[in-house]
Amino acid sequence: MDERAVLSQLSTYLPDAGDDAAVVDDLVITTDMLHESTDFPDGTTRYTAGWRAVGASLSDVAAMGADGVAAVAVYAAPTFSWEEVASFVDGAQAVCESGGTAYVGGDLDNHEEFTVVSTAIGRTTKPVLRSGATPGDTVCVTGALGRTGAACEFFARGETERGNNLFQFSPRLTAGKALADYATAMMDSSDGLARSLHQLAEASDCGFAIDSPLPFTEAFETLGFDTQQRRKYGIFFGEDFELVCTMPPEAVEEAQNALAVSLTPIGTVTEQRVTLDGEDLPDSGYTH
Repeated sequence: MDERAVLSQLSTYLPDAGDDAAVVDDLVITTDMLHESTDFPDGTTRYTAGWRAVGASLSDVAAMGADGVAAVAVYAAPTFSWEEVASFVDGAQAVCESGGTAYVGGDLDNHEEFTVVSTAIGRTTKPVLRSGATPGDTVCVTGALGRTGAACEFFARGETERGNNLFQFSPRLTAGKALADYATAMMDSSDGLARSLHQLAEASDCGFAIDSPLPFTEAFETLGFDTQQRRKYGIFFGEDFELVCTMPPEAVEEAQNALAVSLTPIGTVTEQRVTLDGEDLPDSGYTH
């Protein structure tokens, strides 16, 4: 079974699960696990790993429209080097500070490969769930898509500085908080745009009609990606940690003016099917 199949089965046992984070007494809580072999390409610094691991959990807090409160992480590795541990903590603290959140510690453990488990806590009285999209709403996305796909290509080409820079994404905490006033449904794009849309469609019992052009990262130009590569890395690759949301069409302009980052309308909520330029969009994306 892959992750999606297991989660589907778990929904029977955990009926309150299914959003980017759990909500308990106005607190949101989320946890993530990242492995060296699957999440940190060769050349990823420990600073970047700390930033990215904790940032992934903060992104889930952002997707709920919540303020970040605190984060912790488990650092596991075959051996410990003080320089590497300190660099990891520096990265974790830096990404927390960028979102007005505190990094408050964690745990150390021995493991056969470098592995991080991060947990973040946020606070909100009006969480934005995945289940509120209504036909006629506009679909929007923050920032640009394809950042992680481009980073992995830079790592593969040996351009590790560029890869590390792109891996140090900014969790959309401020944007998520602002969007809470407008969004009917929201999640982050950690599994890729296509899969995120299918997850939103399932939660809201709706469909989506998405239209080109999509807001892809400028790094695609540097890499010389053609149309097929842009589609692969920008729509299906995942791990971009942008926010995908829906809102009434009359709210889009006001929401755009309220955000410090770009918010791009990319389509419309429909009754059924998930399409891109009129063609069915496959439910394909990042698989753990």
